[in-house]
Amino acid sequence: MLQKAPRRTRERILELSLRLFNDFGEPNITTTVIAEEMGISPGNLYYHFRNKDDIVNSIFAQFEAEIVRLLSVPAVRRSNPEDVWAYLHQMFELIWRYRFFYRDLNDLLSRNRTLELQFKAILDHKHKLARQLCEDLRSDGSLEATDAEIGAMATNMVVVATYWLSYEYVRNPRKYGEQQSVADALARGCYQVISMAGPYLRGERRERFRKMSDEHLRKLAPQDPRPHQP
Repeated sequence: MLQKAPRRTRERILELSLRLFNDFGEPNITTTVIAEEMGISPGNLYYHFRNKDDIVNSIFAQFEAEIVRLLSVPAVRRSNPEDVWAYLHQMFELIWRYRFFYRDLNDLLSRNRTLELQFKAILDHKHKLARQLCEDLRSDGSLEATDAEIGAMATNMVVVATYWLSYEYVRNPRKYGEQQSVADALARGCYQVISMAGPYLRGERRERFRKMSDEHLRKLAPQDPRPHQP
């Protein structure tokens, strides 16, 4: 029977670092902590990575490859509410897997020029995609909005998606990592993003959106306050 080859030390360092950064915050984790958790010497760690920024940049390269692939899905495949909702779930699940980038964003960008430029490009791509989605809905008569309103809508979608997990953490930090709390947080994030378009939808699309929203919100834990529908 074939056996899996053991993971390389470099891959294990990245996997462990991502977990530590996510759980405790990137500013609170040093290379010494990572080496101790790995059970290796600092010298062995530095053989694979020059410093902590090198680890952070390598993790970001993984994240960037995944999110660029997700953002590159043809817009036509997200032309109905069901597709948009499923797409947003994928986006928020990816953000959750790499959540320390979003939670520690300002601190990271203030001291890492490479990360600053790359993350800005991702935000620009997200904004372009959100705007294209709204314009596609307007072109088929499903959405009624001016260019300025669509621009504001796209910006608000990106802002909410970017800082939603930070909001959820402040809202209930003691339950932040619990499985049900995470599931509800991601579901609420999806709802808040797509609800930006709710007031501008027309006809059958608006009715489908309302029905999907009702069904979506019913799945949230009963004790959680539910967002107001447009």
